Amino acid sequence: MIGLAFVGPMLGRHSGYIAVMGEILGDLFTGAGYPVVLTSRFRSRSLRLIDLSKTLIRRHREIDIQILQVYSGLSFVGEDVASWLGQRLGQKVILHVHGGAIPEFLGRYPRWGLRVLKRAHAIVCPSPFLARSLASHGFRCQIIPNVLDLPVYPFRLRRQLTPRLFWMRAFHPAYNPEMALRVLARVRKVIPEATLVMAGPDKGTRDNVRRLSHDLGLDAAVNFPGYLNMAAKVREGDAADIFINTNHVDNMPVSILEACAMGLPVVTTNVGGIPDLLDDGETGILVYDNDDQAMAEWILRLLRNPELAARISANGRTLAERSSWEQVRPQWERLFSDVMSQSYGKGVDIS
Repeated sequence: MIGLAFVGPMLGRHSGYIAVMGEILGDLFTGAGYPVVLTSRFRSRSLRLIDLSKTLIRRHREIDIQILQVYSGLSFVGEDVASWLGQRLGQKVILHVHGGAIPEFLGRYPRWGLRVLKRAHAIVCPSPFLARSLASHGFRCQIIPNVLDLPVYPFRLRRQLTPRLFWMRAFHPAYNPEMALRVLARVRKVIPEATLVMAGPDKGTRDNVRRLSHDLGLDAAVNFPGYLNMAAKVREGDAADIFINTNHVDNMPVSILEACAMGLPVVTTNVGGIPDLLDDGETGILVYDNDDQAMAEWILRLLRNPELAARISANGRTLAERSSWEQVRPQWERLFSDVMSQSYGKGVDIS
């Protein structure tokens, strides 16, 4: 059987860290009987770079295909090294590209980015948004959705909603958590009993968000449970009735898919790849970036319109089902077969 190596920041085993898609796929393919190497779990970037390099060299005879998780920023140093090693060691290299900041990164560092992308035997993106961005640089990208372990997420059709809002992302400027509080404050002017759960790890702004919550008089209405493991995520999602996403930058957020899987109507900013993921008015509601007034108004419409809420709830679950392991696994396996037979060709389009 084909030996796989999933390479990137595999930090989900550490308390308070979210499992990234490469880690999730590595576990699923291990469960499917594939020999899998997973690297690296070190939190320090420098230690992670050393570990993944040593692992790729030491275990190179076990690896036919390297599936390299590609982000932007400082992590791209590790991606450069891992792809170079894969090329030198005779591995097939699949670049699994993530993150709404990739287009900006390639615009800022085109020579560096293109050097790494040209090493790929295939490139995979979870959304048309990233595929379009890579196409503008001359690369083709196969779209394979992010995967969900769908049975873990209990579906409840939401029709008659209550004003219980759920926000789940890291407390980081890119995810604009302050907007969620401004939305809640507007909703509470009409429905004073509205509440909000804001969950996720702190990436530098949680204290500021807590202070804003106090300044807006929302202390009794907002719960900050911190990072949620799977059981806690399902519990909070089941208790809520509307999921809000306030990001400035995004691609194909798993958190939105998780909300859809549970039947939570999603109201989100229309940034990055989200308009490719959600059909406005059918599988979610889209508003402009940082427009807390529009988001609050749509929340109030959902609360007053059971038919709209039920349609988005049901359609969201159907959307999430496209990301089930049963749907996603065959797409990866076809790609593995194509790459191993070399029929797929290089990721760069030289025609």
